Amino acid sequence: MGASGNAMLFFPPLPPVQLRPESSVVIGRSRSCNLRLPSADASRRHAEIVGSRGGFLLRDLRSTNGTFLNGERVDERQLKPGDRIQIGGDTITFCQVEAPIERATPTIGEDKTILVERPALGQVFQGSLAEIPTFAVLQILEMGRKTGLLLIESEQGPGKLWLCAGEPVHAETKLQKGFDAAVSVVNMASGRFTFEPQRDAPERTIQASVTELLLEASRLQDEAAPH
Repeated sequence: MGASGNAMLFFPPLPPVQLRPESSVVIGRSRSCNLRLPSADASRRHAEIVGSRGGFLLRDLRSTNGTFLNGERVDERQLKPGDRIQIGGDTITFCQVEAPIERATPTIGEDKTILVERPALGQVFQGSLAEIPTFAVLQILEMGRKTGLLLIESEQGPGKLWLCAGEPVHAETKLQKGFDAAVSVVNMASGRFTFEPQRDAPERTIQASVTELLLEASRLQDEAAPH
């Protein structure tokens, strides 16, 4: 993904936050922040991302517990697609999407000025999970209310997830079908994805939203993580 891509922050289950050149997004616990975090370890104004024509810069705002980028504590660092920003117990993913913008819709919150925009995806939307994780792909497709088939090729094996108007309707892996298969697809961490529009599902086995799917995938990841 090049610098020309539409830059977004992903912190599911919240909607993505669009980043704009020559503007800033403040992250922290305060209600005044553009991206508000629930972690008690986050400072009220913890970090900011500043846009410029050369890209986006992550900057720590003299936080108490520090800002980490891909596990390394940083004061200031240029962001690249797929970077993970760790603040307290929360992880925010920075992505760039090579897709034109269709229209803008406001983010959650009463006084937000940042906009989330719906990508007008072309015939095929594809890329690396290292740069756009599966959960981010699904949130993008949900925003665009896309219908079609999401194919994942990963080390864990292939996965298929069908969507209708942005909602998951069916999923398959080698060993699973339905909601459990969709959770497995979300948790595929490496490989490549391809979205083929207008591919109808062979059946409907899922009665859940993208948000419910991402929450369940996150819960299982937390249970599996060493404590």
